[in-house]
Amino acid sequence: MNLAALRAKLSYQTLLLGSVVLLTSGALALASRTTGDDIQAATARDLKQSLSQVLPGQYDNDLLHDTIQIASPDGDVTVYRARRAGRVEAVVFQTLGHGYGGAIVCVMGVSRDGTLLGVRILSHKETPGLGDKIDPAKSRWIYAFDGKSLGDPPADKWAVKKDGGVFDQFSGATITPRGVVRAVKNGLEFFARDKARMLGEMKEGST
Repeated sequence: MNLAALRAKLSYQTLLLGSVVLLTSGALALASRTTGDDIQAATARDLKQSLSQVLPGQYDNDLLHDTIQIASPDGDVTVYRARRAGRVEAVVFQTLGHGYGGAIVCVMGVSRDGTLLGVRILSHKETPGLGDKIDPAKSRWIYAFDGKSLGDPPADKWAVKKDGGVFDQFSGATITPRGVVRAVKNGLEFFARDKARMLGEMKEGST
């Protein structure tokens, strides 16, 4: 094969390879754009379901788009606000606990008067058959928080029974419920500290 023919062949192969790469990149971009919308929609549905589990009742606003960011020791927290006739009646936010297997992510709904409307676990790595009883599919333990507040039970009773509190622990897995109880109490304290901001009732000039 002479030099001219070789150059022509190499140019053809380069052009072919470039065309394949271009087509592949375009296909991947299109697939990413298409599936990205589906993933975003699925995420929104999951989030709405999580919010509804800890927020009983009817509200007339879109919680996903009525939010406020508030700083906490664990970082900025997104607070979802539920309204009726324009007034914030309840809020939902995440709080972080620590169990035997690591971080426990909780979501909790709180009414404007500081009463717990519900608590659910979004993620955890606790031992199956022991610590996973924090999941409502495994037991009704998590429902014990419904209706509680910082004053009910008293502050020194916000603990598992082994520590002198009112909440049940699990046989062989005290660390897990202890972590959740602390997380929920911390969440109520977070609400009490930033209640005015969460409810949109901050006075002008306040920080």
